[in-house]
Amino acid sequence: MAAQASMTRTHFLHCCDSTRNTSLSFVERRSGAHSRHSLPCCNTSSKAKWSSMRTRTLTDMGMKGTSPVESEEHGSDVLIKEEEEEQMKDTAEYNWETEWYPMYLEAEVPKDAPLGLTVFDKQLVLYEDGNGMVHCYEDRCPHRLAKLSEGQLVDGRLECLYHGWQFEGDGKCVKIPQLPLGATIPRAACVRSYEVKVSQGVVWVWMADRSTADPQKLPWFEHYARPGFQEISSVHDLPYDHSILLENLMDPAHIPISHDRTDLSAKRENAQALAFEVTERTARGFAGRWGEANNINFQNNLRFDAPCALRNDKEYTDKEGKKQYFSALFLCCPAGQGKSRLIVRFGGTQYMPLLKWIPKWVIHQTSNKVFEQDMGFLSSQNEVMLREKVPTRELYLSLKSCDTWVTEYRKWLDRVGHGIPYYFGHQTFSLPQTPALLETAPAGLVAAKASSTPTKGGLGTVHAPDATNRYFRHVIHCKDCRMALKNFHKWEKVFLALGCLSCGLAILFSVTKWRLLFLVSALLSLAGFYVCSRGANWLTTNFLRQHRA
Repeated sequence: MAAQASMTRTHFLHCCDSTRNTSLSFVERRSGAHSRHSLPCCNTSSKAKWSSMRTRTLTDMGMKGTSPVESEEHGSDVLIKEEEEEQMKDTAEYNWETEWYPMYLEAEVPKDAPLGLTVFDKQLVLYEDGNGMVHCYEDRCPHRLAKLSEGQLVDGRLECLYHGWQFEGDGKCVKIPQLPLGATIPRAACVRSYEVKVSQGVVWVWMADRSTADPQKLPWFEHYARPGFQEISSVHDLPYDHSILLENLMDPAHIPISHDRTDLSAKRENAQALAFEVTERTARGFAGRWGEANNINFQNNLRFDAPCALRNDKEYTDKEGKKQYFSALFLCCPAGQGKSRLIVRFGGTQYMPLLKWIPKWVIHQTSNKVFEQDMGFLSSQNEVMLREKVPTRELYLSLKSCDTWVTEYRKWLDRVGHGIPYYFGHQTFSLPQTPALLETAPAGLVAAKASSTPTKGGLGTVHAPDATNRYFRHVIHCKDCRMALKNFHKWEKVFLALGCLSCGLAILFSVTKWRLLFLVSALLSLAGFYVCSRGANWLTTNFLRQHRA
């Protein structure tokens, strides 16, 4: 039981500081007319020149510690060296559109409104019709390009709220209020639809033409189909690229430091060297085992499957000799430049009974805290990579005992990057060709909050859409957290009203015992108001490290 609890917390969320020596200013870069760049392997003289340049840069910047040159001379045995790397110069056939992407948890899809989502630079809208079927369209009305995700559901149909055009099924337009009586709806008045599959509680969308949808590529996770397997899932929007999120989640070495004391299993004094063994490499990803370097038993199994599924599984035998399974599953969807959407799922066959009594919204706050502990690190890493415009081999100082999975992932991107809109690989990279989309008007789930006080002229808290804020990252995507927040706000008002009423009655009554009773009632009401206020604050306020407070 304890082992599972430790693994649950250890693998629940891997959000890490993957940035190392990212403030260097690179002078010489390979330039060319194409967007896909590579840095060729250097000969001895060029390596010396490059190392000398990096050393001078470090010295000029006044940075302390061991420079890369010193590491090569005195600690080369701990680094992932070029001659030990598998040079993946061959490319694999890959097309990002002919893949299934995890869009949302089925249980969290709104029943009464459309949901706007993004995959790379493609804007989509999900909605559930009157029969409980989930549909996905391009988030653009064919009439005047209005966002369908800003529309509404009418009798199971998706209506554009600009002019009232309605769509259903495979994107067919079934109503245009402005048409003359007896006129036929134009055949071109339809919206592009995407193939949707709901599997194991997750909504998946095929990004290519519906006729090419390949059910064999639809991910299946065997542990989640085991009898007695119980899991907890949540959805999060994050303000950095999905590749940074993925390499962060496959990095167990950061947990004792970055998440020190977040739970009982994360303690900075337990930070240590790890051992890794790659067992599989394909054009669809890689797999391997890992464990403590000083006690190599490889109990942890990691697997990355294209385009964005990462698993960290563990099998063990309990005290009764029965085999138990634990799984941490991370579905990382690219949600635009510098943005990602994550579906977190973790659970096992041996479940802690205590978790049955803990509300989901309470458990979700642990995941929020973990993300916030690393958010600054990962966002800055995203900025440095875009600014420096070189592959990760020239940015990272990778250790054998720490960064094996990260290097494997970036080398996989080298092989398939030609089929991805943008990426940073180990030796190659490709910058975005489409400008990042910046929306100045709040839309979809955040619109109501963004238009609340003081926008309406009253007194209150500013609710501007902010990708780094806990409310917009998670609460709007979670029914349990939204309901908890709604109840906290409701009881805040009730306790405040009771407190004011009790204070008023205590003043009016002259009898001592009644006055005392109403004063006690007022104090209890104010205590209830405080508890509800703190609960609402807990749901919507980011974690802040003590040394930053």
